[in-house]
Amino acid sequence: MRSRTRAEAVAEPAHTGVVSLPPLVEPGAELSPAEIERYSRHLLIPDIGHLGQRRLGNARVLVVGAGGLGAPALTYLAAAGVGTIGVVDDDVVELSNLQRQVIHGADDVGRPKTESAAAAIARVNPLVTVVQHRVRVDSDSVLDLIADYHLVLDGTDNFATRYLLNDACVLTGLPYVWGSILRFEGQVSVFWSEHGPHYRDVYPVPPAPGTVPSCAEAGVLGLLCATVGSVMGTEAVKLICGIGDPLVGRILMYDALDMTFRTVRVQRDPQGEPVTGLIDYQAFCGTGAAVSVDPAAEIGAAELKDLLDTGVALTLIDVREPAERAIAAIEGAIPIRNDDILSGAALAGLPRGRPIVLHCKSGGRSAQSLAVLHRAGFADARHLRGGILAWMDQVDPGLTRY
Repeated sequence: MRSRTRAEAVAEPAHTGVVSLPPLVEPGAELSPAEIERYSRHLLIPDIGHLGQRRLGNARVLVVGAGGLGAPALTYLAAAGVGTIGVVDDDVVELSNLQRQVIHGADDVGRPKTESAAAAIARVNPLVTVVQHRVRVDSDSVLDLIADYHLVLDGTDNFATRYLLNDACVLTGLPYVWGSILRFEGQVSVFWSEHGPHYRDVYPVPPAPGTVPSCAEAGVLGLLCATVGSVMGTEAVKLICGIGDPLVGRILMYDALDMTFRTVRVQRDPQGEPVTGLIDYQAFCGTGAAVSVDPAAEIGAAELKDLLDTGVALTLIDVREPAERAIAAIEGAIPIRNDDILSGAALAGLPRGRPIVLHCKSGGRSAQSLAVLHRAGFADARHLRGGILAWMDQVDPGLTRY
C-alpha cells in the first residue's frame, strides 16, 4: 500500500556521490574460524571486511512484519550475519501468503508467523539469535519494544503502523527503514531524524480512508516483494557498517512493469509539526472511523444466511472489485463497486423501499458505502459484519479465501 509523496512533484535527478554516515554499530568479538568461512565473501569486500562483519554480528535489528517485505529482509539479514533479529507479527500463516512471503512454506499454514520465520532463519544461519514478538505494535508497547535494537525495518502494510514506528524512531533517535508496495510498484527510504527527514516530513498526513487500497484489496506481484525487501535489507547493512550512500533524504521508486528505478530527493519540512509524543494512530489515520458502524446497521453472516434461505426480499450488493469476485462470491449478490457508490454514480440504480445489505471482503469498504446510502435516504440499508471472510468462516467454508 503506498500513497503519493509531496516529493514526487519536485523530483530531482538521482543523487550522486557517496556520503557515508558513521557506523551504527560497534564491532563485536573476533570472528571464529566457522564464521570466517561462512562470511568469506563479505570479508573479501574491502568496505565490509572483518570489521564490518563484526559490526553485523553485534547488530540488533527489529523487523516489524514477517510478510511480503519482511520475508526477504529477514532471510538476507540472517544470511548476512546480523547477530540478533527481532521479528514482530501477531498473525498466522495463510495459504494466500505463500505467493510472496517466501520465508514461510506450505507446512507452516496456521502456524504463527514469528515461529515460522524463526525456524526458517535457523535453517539459513543457526548463529543468529531470533527474538519472537508475537504482538501487535501499539503506542503502549512500541517504545519498550524498539529500545533493545539499533534500527527498525518496517515490513507492514498499513499507515497507522508506519506513523507509529516513525514517531517512535524519531523520539528514540533510531533509523527507520521503510518500504511500500502495491501491484507492480515499490518505494524504499531511510527516515532518520538525526541525519535527515523523517516520514512525516514527506507524508505529513495520511490519505483519506479508502482512497489507497491495500495489497489484500488490490494485489501485489510476489516478486516485487523480493526486490523491495532486499533493498531494505541492503540499507540496513549499509547503516550498520557505515558504508555507501544510504537512502537518507531520498526515496527509491521502482516500477517492475517498466523495469525502472529512480530516486527523488526529500528534505525536512521546516513547517512540520515536531514529534513530541505518541498519539492514537488509528484515529489519526481514520482507521477506526472508516469501519465504525451503528450495530443496528450491521448484520451477521448467520442471520443473513437465514434471511436468504427464508426468501426474505432483500438486495445483496457486493462492493468489491471484479477480480475479487472472480475468486469468491456469495451467490445472488449484485456487483456494484464501492467507488461507484462513494461517487454517487450508482445511487440512482439502487432499489428503494427494499432492504439492502452491502458486503466487501472484511467490512471496511461496505461500511463506507453504507454511510453514503444512509445519507442518501436508504434507511433500511445494512452491511455484513466481517464481510465475505465472516461468511466463509460461519456459513460457507468451501469458498476460496484470499
